[in-house]
Amino acid sequence: MKNYLVVGHSSGIGKALSKKLAESNQVIGTYYKNEVLSSQNVSSHYLNVMDDQLDFSFLPETLDGLAYCPGAIQLKPFARLKEDDFIADFKLQVSGAIKVIQHCLPALKKAESSSIVLFSTVAVKMGFNFHSLVSTSKGAIEGLTRALAAELAPAIKVNCIAPSITNTPLAGSLLNTQEKIDANAQRHPLKKIGTPEDIASMAAYLLSDENTWITGQIFSVDGGISSVR
Repeated sequence: MKNYLVVGHSSGIGKALSKKLAESNQVIGTYYKNEVLSSQNVSSHYLNVMDDQLDFSFLPETLDGLAYCPGAIQLKPFARLKEDDFIADFKLQVSGAIKVIQHCLPALKKAESSSIVLFSTVAVKMGFNFHSLVSTSKGAIEGLTRALAAELAPAIKVNCIAPSITNTPLAGSLLNTQEKIDANAQRHPLKKIGTPEDIASMAAYLLSDENTWITGQIFSVDGGISSVR
């Protein structure tokens, strides 16, 4: 069985990915606010990526893959955002990923072939009102993806998934009525809201042995909204 670390496996995409990977692999999952009990093929550990010092004593010696799933969506007019808002968002979405990857590199390098999957947003490519905060952080993640893919090849593949709005607790305030769900679905060519499983399926493929020739890519898993008119 392969070993996969899913940071933020307590809800949403991380939860769906952890479940999918655990079907035939060992998953080491971390949570912050929502405690998750360990289950078959899944060990669950507390981790606050905002801490200065991170305890990774629970990691195995060898890691076959890493998915960094923590995120935030704070939609405000640019004029109302403070510098501290950008710093806090960057610490969660970018600095947190950097610290986790740096801690995991030795274990990832011990695997015969390993992968890292990060997450962006369609808003980086499209440009939406009130998305300056998340677009700034996730734009950095896309740059990090390409830079690490170059630096870590050929031993470690690094890719990124950029979803459109997905029906997760993170997007709860944007999808808390049927009217909002229907309106957001109609914006997409496929006329539906993405599910955690839609995104987890792509992530699981990128982490798997089936992916032998893909690295440095940003995948738009977004119901067609970024490319179809």
